[in-house]
Amino acid sequence: MQPGIAPTPRPVAMIEAELRGQHGPLAGALYLQQRRPAGGPASSRAVVQELYASGELGEWQFSAGRKLVAWDVGFGFRPNDVVAREERRTLLSAMSRGRPLVQAEYFTAETAWSFVWVNPQSGSDARLGDEQAFAMRAYKRQGSTDLHGFARWGEHTRASVGAAFSSVIGDSLELHGSARAMQHSDVWRMSSSASPLAGSNPWRLQRGDASAQVLLGGSWTGESKLSVMMEAWWDGSALSDSQWRGWQARNAAVLSLTGRAPSAVVAGNLAWQTQAFNNGSLRRRNLYARLAWDHEGWHPAIDTLWTPGDGGRISSASLGWSGNRWRVDGGVRIYGGNRNSVIAQLPTRRLGYLAATYSF
Repeated sequence: MQPGIAPTPRPVAMIEAELRGQHGPLAGALYLQQRRPAGGPASSRAVVQELYASGELGEWQFSAGRKLVAWDVGFGFRPNDVVAREERRTLLSAMSRGRPLVQAEYFTAETAWSFVWVNPQSGSDARLGDEQAFAMRAYKRQGSTDLHGFARWGEHTRASVGAAFSSVIGDSLELHGSARAMQHSDVWRMSSSASPLAGSNPWRLQRGDASAQVLLGGSWTGESKLSVMMEAWWDGSALSDSQWRGWQARNAAVLSLTGRAPSAVVAGNLAWQTQAFNNGSLRRRNLYARLAWDHEGWHPAIDTLWTPGDGGRISSASLGWSGNRWRVDGGVRIYGGNRNSVIAQLPTRRLGYLAATYSF
């Protein structure tokens, strides 16, 4: 609205490295990054992604430390990924950071049990994936079907239970589904008394009411390694239609004050409105489709996420090539759809990337 309020992002060159190692009962992964913005100084950082000790006693296995424990069967959305809380549909596959935990697992030929105490040192004010929690997963193989059961107790969000399945039908068809019911969830909500020009951020991370999440999906893979995947999910913890209408109304009210109020104040209130984008799902109803092909080292793929409630759409196209040690990836992602949809109002409109990876 006024030059100088928000800086224009500069291009950034970035080098990343993951170093993994194991010695006896210890295993770890270190992430290294160097960033150099155009015309600016370089900065570096190092993050311990995993560092844990493990051992076994008969059919039991134990581990303690920072570890990645990813659960559930979905691709675009995972209701029962209650430990790792991984971000889904990233443009480039990158290792997620594990969480501090203590884990015990019991295995037989057809069953498995997992017990996890995650974030054992977190305080009572921790939110989202950082809260202290106890989680359990039960697994059973029934012919060509995998059955999963989940339970979790969080210090802040309390109880949740879930179940999932994945079944292979014939040589090319796979079906999967997942469902979870939770007592509470952490969500970003706007104060009902927020004025168009608030003096402080009207958005707060609150404990939401009871809700449910459900996903159904399937995939088909041909002999030529051409695959099609489709998923549909409902996320009851996302903002409702009425809450998004209130968000749209406040956007319009803030914009109507342009020229009548200080530009910095108007811009600041609009910036606070982007807190709504920090929830796990933008809309409660979501449809996802993906077409991919693996052919002699080449990996083309296209996918679309559509929100039927308002006609929003996120479309991606990518092309990858992998050799013995090198992998090169490039692609583009476009955010759009109905101009009044939530996705069409995200700060990012188009995103392109090119990356090269060397394994050693």
